[in-house]
Amino acid sequence: MIDNYQYRLRPTTEQKLVLNDWLRICRYWYNRQLGERFDWWESHRSYTDRCPLVCYLPEPKDKPEFYEQKKQLPIIKQDLISVGWSGELLDFNSDPSQTLQEVCKRVKLAFTRFISGDKNGKRSGKPRFKNTARFRSMVFEGVKLHSCSVGGKWLYVSLPKIGRVNVRHHRPIPNGAILKQAQVIKKADGWYINLRLQDNSVPDFTPDITPTWDNSLGMDAVLHEDDYLATSEGVKLPSLKSFRKSQHKLAKISKRKSTKKKGSKARRKLAKREARLHQQIARARLDHAYNTAQALLDTGKKVFFHEKLNLARLSRRNKVKQDETGKYLPNGQSAKSGLNKSWTDAAFGQFFNILKYKAEKAGALVIPVNPQYTSQLLPYKDEFVFTDCSIREYWDEEYQLLVDRDISAGINTKRVGLDVFPTIKRRKGNPVVVASTTNSTSKQVLSILRDLEKPTLYPIG
Repeated sequence: MIDNYQYRLRPTTEQKLVLNDWLRICRYWYNRQLGERFDWWESHRSYTDRCPLVCYLPEPKDKPEFYEQKKQLPIIKQDLISVGWSGELLDFNSDPSQTLQEVCKRVKLAFTRFISGDKNGKRSGKPRFKNTARFRSMVFEGVKLHSCSVGGKWLYVSLPKIGRVNVRHHRPIPNGAILKQAQVIKKADGWYINLRLQDNSVPDFTPDITPTWDNSLGMDAVLHEDDYLATSEGVKLPSLKSFRKSQHKLAKISKRKSTKKKGSKARRKLAKREARLHQQIARARLDHAYNTAQALLDTGKKVFFHEKLNLARLSRRNKVKQDETGKYLPNGQSAKSGLNKSWTDAAFGQFFNILKYKAEKAGALVIPVNPQYTSQLLPYKDEFVFTDCSIREYWDEEYQLLVDRDISAGINTKRVGLDVFPTIKRRKGNPVVVASTTNSTSKQVLSILRDLEKPTLYPIG
């Protein structure tokens, strides 16, 4: 198995200056290659919806591909390169050759995804020219690890053309792990290094688990008040809302920064404070995701079912409404904006990826399922009860039972994963149960709901 281990770099002042120069050269090389591709693309394309007044066919040029652009490096290294708009001189000989070649791979990948799409055929947006804030990493080959110092506090990494750099050794490296690649990243609070390690002691995960009622767990993404997840065992996990807690402080810093002159020292200081605050929010969210995933794995379950959410669609803006005169009508976007912010702050996509990663290392399986009608149907009856999002609880007179909406949705998610959820079709606009297997799991569901007076919490952290 291949893992990435991230550590904090502690370079000296001279080493920081060298790394900054290398990053500047890599950024210029990336933008230069991207500009060559765009120039060729614009000069050789033909629009289908228009025709120029003067027909002019430019002289055809060779298409800038990966190997053609890579062959430019020996020529560029013969002399200093002058940046057009600033007159800055760049020495490509100072950068490691394999690091510059890796930049060529980045350009090729970005442009390929823009033109033809990835392996799934999904095309990404037009690649951007990178500024200082958007180009922050370099990849190194031939990096060597050295033994730790006394007490194991520091680890030494040998980078090409720099030598040994101190690394904060906060996490032990597995014995026998082979270093494949290293990536140096510049963040708001300093330099970091990602070590790509191949650990042969951890086998690749091969799922051979049969889901049953006892070894599986269903999860429902709640996003209501202080709840984050609801499980099929009647447990609700708390949310963090890291951005909501810091948005007023962030807005205050952003407002002060906008009043400063661009390029001034005061604006740079406030921009750094803003970046550090964004970093704290992201780290708190990431830590909460890891702790929540670990709390779920501590239950001992082997199969985890979660909703397959279309997060891009859930956080999309509402369509514009206009009357006959063209006047804009209320479309509910004001309330939807707050919901979009909550979806983004919850970061369920990041959490499910982390849960899948940790589950595979623990020998468990994570399966996304279709969440359609899971939050509306009672799990022990074929009745649509929670037809409105405002209905959070339901009192069943027949069974003398109080059913929580989110716990019910978690149980239904588990039933969908086990293929015991009823078949539902729409007739005259209303959902109707066509085929039902509810009786096969009604006893287990009722036993769970009867044991719940109030939803309990898993210990997190």
